[in-house]
Amino acid sequence: MLKTGILNPQINSLLSRVRHTNTLVIADRGFPFWPQIETIDLSLIDDIPTVLEVLRAVCANFVVGRVWMASEFREGVSATTLKAYSMLVPPIEFEEHLQLKRRVPSAIGLIRTADTLPYSNVILESA
Repeated sequence: MLKTGILNPQINSLLSRVRHTNTLVIADRGFPFWPQIETIDLSLIDDIPTVLEVLRAVCANFVVGRVWMASEFREGVSATTLKAYSMLVPPIEFEEHLQLKRRVPSAIGLIRTADTLPYSNVILESA
């Protein structure tokens, strides 16, 4: 039985299948569904959990090489919120939300949260 770290068996399975340069999406509750991508839905109620909380848990045992987020996110949040994300990952590459969504079909999987913060979606590339 696991005592620490991520306890969710589906997330553990998904993370163990991510290899060098594969990508993983952590998305807010409004992010579109892609039938061809394994999706783990963690949403419980508004903002439980958030993308930032899941990102924090994933990054504790995941080697991140690159990160993408929507430029609309950067434009709509406080410096404090942006710093909270930036402290967990390598420098974030910002691009238009539509361009970000074009990266999704090649991801190994998607973890959906209950985050209500617009454009808080993150794509992680393993190192």
